Amino acid sequence: MQRLPHADGWPHSLTTFSPDYARRTLLISLISVGMGFTVLFPVLAPLGREIGLTEVQITFIIGASALMVFLASPIWGRASDRFGRKRVLLFGLFGFAAGTVLFNSVLYAGMTGVLTGTVLFAALVIARMLHAAVMAASMPAANAYMADITTPENRTKGMGAAGAANNLGAILGPAIAGLAVISLLAPLWVMAVVALLNGLFVWRFLPEPPKPHPAGPHPAGPHPPEHSAPRKPPRLRYTDRRILPFVVVGVVMFSGMALVQQTMGFRFQDVLELSAADTAKAVGLAMMGSAVFSLLAQGFVVQRLTLPPFTLLKLAMPLLILAFTLMALVESQLWLTVAMMIQGFGMGLAGPGFMAGASLAVSPQEQGSVAGVAGSCGPLGFAIGPLLGGALYQFGPALPYVVAAGVYVLLFASMFWIGRRVTVHREPAA
Repeated sequence: MQRLPHADGWPHSLTTFSPDYARRTLLISLISVGMGFTVLFPVLAPLGREIGLTEVQITFIIGASALMVFLASPIWGRASDRFGRKRVLLFGLFGFAAGTVLFNSVLYAGMTGVLTGTVLFAALVIARMLHAAVMAASMPAANAYMADITTPENRTKGMGAAGAANNLGAILGPAIAGLAVISLLAPLWVMAVVALLNGLFVWRFLPEPPKPHPAGPHPAGPHPPEHSAPRKPPRLRYTDRRILPFVVVGVVMFSGMALVQQTMGFRFQDVLELSAADTAKAVGLAMMGSAVFSLLAQGFVVQRLTLPPFTLLKLAMPLLILAFTLMALVESQLWLTVAMMIQGFGMGLAGPGFMAGASLAVSPQEQGSVAGVAGSCGPLGFAIGPLLGGALYQFGPALPYVVAAGVYVLLFASMFWIGRRVTVHREPAA
């Protein structure tokens, strides 16, 4: 009979590690992580305008923080190999809570006039980059944890489940953004509390997974951390031929997505002539719809169909091209929301394919490293996309979406050539 893990995160003696229990606990935690990553997007565009920032300044804040996540994610991924998934995940969760308090405090200083102009902008950039540096620990550790507790045969489904949990959080995050009708900062303060509670939940209930065996997946049974001294994990380069196809696709894909996502607040507010609070509400509803359809893709299509990771990526591209084309052409709340739902479904297919494909290309001992590298492709895209999107939006409101659609057409055309370079890691026979 199996007992639940003790408060220190490890099963009592003579009990075995339960992947099913660990998987459920991790997925519950990822719901909160998804909330944290999405609650800011509906609020920041109208809030930034309220405190006197330009579109380029607002998107620069997101871009700078994403660049920090890009730089930090591979480091955190390797750290999770060396010091344990749970320890690094906890650092990211508690760091997210503390960083949110810091960022919210600077925003409040801007709203009350204590900080203004260049000083306010610089303080927001620094606060957000510090926030990003610590919260970057969460996703590489979580993705490596999922890789540890899944076999190669069900890796794509495991990553799909993680993505589905994250998207369930992405539904709840914009819903919390609806509190902006009370105060533009209210959703962000609520999220700081949620992140703190999530950290306490993981500390209490999530066990550290056993270390991978040198010859393959981890053996069943207890494997306390004190029995295996930390060692320096293998380091993966972005140019490693095994993962290079996924790095190329990931960076381009997330750049196009970020270019669109970070300008939709401006698009809704300008086209529909909304107030700041109404903009946050409208964008929040659209993001909820996008997350619902992403959840459908990951919870039903990915889980029920056994498709190779790169096939999922190729299926997603036409849907994303259609979504961005609609965003460029339509000017009603209904159709802008429909476009975001289509985008959500496409990314729901692409995300698990991207993460699972990179994970399957390397050995079990490199899962933390590959989670860090693959996990940093999104932040790099979100560093490039918002800066480009903010500049394009000032030239023409439809330009960000036209450019995104064009980028994805080129990516889709090249994927058949890139796909021939995709490999799957095979352990040598015993």
